[in-house]
Amino acid sequence: MREQKPIPRVIWLLAGEASGDVLGARLMQALHAADPHLAFVGVGGTRMEALGLQSLFPMHELALMGLVEVLPRLRSLSRRLNEAALDIERRQPTMIVTIDSPGFALRLLKRIRHLDIPRVHYVAPQVWAWREKRVKEFPGLWDRLLCLLPFEAEWFAERGIEAQFVGHPVLQSEADKGDAQRFRTRHDIPEGVPILVLMPGSRRSEVPRLLPVFGQMLTLLKRRLPDIRPVIPVSPIVAPTVRAAVADWPVQPCIVTDLHDKHDAFAAAGAALTKSGTSTLELALARVPMAVTYRVNPLTAFIVRRLIRVPFVAMINLLARRGIVPELLQEQCRPSVLAKTVETLLCDPAVADAQRQAFGDVLAQLRPPSDTPRGGTAADAAAAAILELMNQGPVAA
Repeated sequence: MREQKPIPRVIWLLAGEASGDVLGARLMQALHAADPHLAFVGVGGTRMEALGLQSLFPMHELALMGLVEVLPRLRSLSRRLNEAALDIERRQPTMIVTIDSPGFALRLLKRIRHLDIPRVHYVAPQVWAWREKRVKEFPGLWDRLLCLLPFEAEWFAERGIEAQFVGHPVLQSEADKGDAQRFRTRHDIPEGVPILVLMPGSRRSEVPRLLPVFGQMLTLLKRRLPDIRPVIPVSPIVAPTVRAAVADWPVQPCIVTDLHDKHDAFAAAGAALTKSGTSTLELALARVPMAVTYRVNPLTAFIVRRLIRVPFVAMINLLARRGIVPELLQEQCRPSVLAKTVETLLCDPAVADAQRQAFGDVLAQLRPPSDTPRGGTAADAAAAAILELMNQGPVAA
């Protein structure tokens, strides 16, 4: 008698942007290592698709940021929300895992809360930074909340929301494994020529706000550092937008879309100018001195400033509870200010070394719990939590 193959359990995954795609891919690998019979469906990007996920629709349609920037796309986002909810109801997967992207993910969880399917939200909404009142909306949306930052589990617990810290996946990124000489050789950059990494963001909606300022900054910087070589690591989805935006720059940047090439660029860089977010942790892991800058629609900035409840926007500063790296936001995101700051990072070893020394203490906080199974990574800890919940079935109303 032929042995019957086990019916695969299906996990419906949602990732809404490039960082979520990376998280989702690592999570899929960890889950599959623990249970090779798992199947994955849902919405994801190229990394998740490479591991077998067939995305219901293109992930980049969800990668929007800013209150004003989202408004023109509300009808399209509403259509995609309906599509995702109907797909879940039709498939009846074993488990649902939403990854970050709270604007879309939380709406989807509300839409499907009546279904008797276990639900996990991976990457806690940053309501500790602003809009704390939203915590009241969370009970019943998920069965388990997985946090990347060490202070989040306690913060949510104090407000009646059970949460679990699983470590930060940036420690899996291998951002610190780059080869500086390989990068210089590949891109024909002589030894001694200063390399500046520019990270304008992963969303096509945010890139146009920073690149013009970066270009003007380089015009000023080139007067003091004529040999400077800018490098822009971006996702393949955003690369065409970036190439068009930098066509008239005084110094043509090296645009990097390969992950290993990006890490090699980190190793070769003397400094970086980056948007806020996970990129600050990647650069810290690679020990790249940096400044954080950002600019959004003025109306978005006006609203956010009246809601924000934390003293810093850069994750590296939040975790350190002090200003390790400069934050040049909105009105301070000006070519002259950026140029002066970058020049200091590149030319003053004491400033750069002070940042590097502080990075280690911050990154140590992000290690997964000591009892994490298998590989001991953040993805392994998240996978273990998801499988535990999957094996016991729905636990929340």
